[in-house]
Amino acid sequence: MFVEQARTTNQSFFTYLIGILILVLFIVVGQLPLGQAIVNYAEGPIDPTDPVALLNVLPSNIRLILQMLPFVVGLLGLIFIARFLHQQTAAQLISSRVKIDWSRSLFAFTLWGIFTILFVAISIAADPGAYVWNFQWESFLTLLVLGLLLIPLQTSFEEILFRGYLMQGFGVLIRNRWGPWILTSVLFGSLHFANPEIEEMGYGLMLYYIGTGFFLGLITIVDEGLELALGFHAANNLFSALLISSSWTAFQTDALFIFHGKPSLWLEIGVSLIICYPLLFFIFQKKYGWDTPFKKLFRTP
Repeated sequence: MFVEQARTTNQSFFTYLIGILILVLFIVVGQLPLGQAIVNYAEGPIDPTDPVALLNVLPSNIRLILQMLPFVVGLLGLIFIARFLHQQTAAQLISSRVKIDWSRSLFAFTLWGIFTILFVAISIAADPGAYVWNFQWESFLTLLVLGLLLIPLQTSFEEILFRGYLMQGFGVLIRNRWGPWILTSVLFGSLHFANPEIEEMGYGLMLYYIGTGFFLGLITIVDEGLELALGFHAANNLFSALLISSSWTAFQTDALFIFHGKPSLWLEIGVSLIICYPLLFFIFQKKYGWDTPFKKLFRTP
């Protein structure tokens, strides 16, 4: 079983606390080039409490690379910690299957990519004046290459950290599955508290982030692995970066469209949490034959 997998190596929760401290050091090292680049590119005083202003001093593609770097270094840190602190392979943080089933990741990536494209197309058709066509061959091709290389690493780090490392770590401390599910989902949502989207759309957006954490944690536990969550998260961030950008998002890229309208908080929450996620869960359940999925979630191992 995926959540209980760490118990087979006689781990203690204390070792996971040590692992998190080591991981923080990796992430800090990964953030140093971003901080230095901001200092180098800044031409005048900048409000250090305004993350959008800080990032805007950088050229878009350099900004994307340096934003992704802490996640790439963090992913390497997770692999290092798993191997040398927990005597686990990276695969054990991803799946309880004999081999990682990448076809699951590809299916989830494709499915959510289609959902995202349809949602963007409907949004543009409903309010065309809020979107400006921004396509430029050279900059978009660079974004596409960088996005394909770096964004899946960023999303994989987040998934392996929350739905893999921390979920298994809390599974050592809490002898059930729903406890780690709740804790990691809330922690995942809280990680986005400082995102500039919160300032623009309000604290209600935390419902979306935490709700997404609950959805990804649920499909991880029910499917006994991270493959579906990895594919979903990669598609979500990649297609978002490629299709639409705006002046207030965490990812400001040379996307196909620039959004100048007023975002709708409750439309975002309603479409995702009430319509899309239940529909995705239903599709996954039918495709992968999940029998009594919620009994699996609340069953005490």
